[in-house]
Amino acid sequence: MEFFQSIDWMQMLRCFIVGGIICIIGQILIDKTKLTPARILVIFVTTGAILGGLGIYQYLVDFAGCGATVPLTGFGNALAKGAIEEVTKSGLIGAFIGGTKAAAGGISAAIFFGYIASLISKPKMKKQ
Repeated sequence: MEFFQSIDWMQMLRCFIVGGIICIIGQILIDKTKLTPARILVIFVTTGAILGGLGIYQYLVDFAGCGATVPLTGFGNALAKGAIEEVTKSGLIGAFIGGTKAAAGGISAAIFFGYIASLISKPKMKKQ
């Protein structure tokens, strides 16, 4: 019972709501536009990187925690944050290596789980 008392239920609610809103935006873009899922993913990562580079996305992370860091916008934020931090340490070369260093765990997980999913599923092309 002590476990449930230590959970911050309001933080979980904020996380759920913000992550859900990000997902709803993605679903609306899929349903209501002719954008391909790949382009929507690029838009999300780019938006997160721009907002992260400007320091705006950190306010959302502080408010929603993983509800803001787990979606693709959070990946873009991690790339921008890592690049900025590495530029201060290594100079211009840091702009190229910082994002990859900061997001290495997410990149590795995406490759690993994508490979596992490809082994157990039978993907089909979407009919036009």
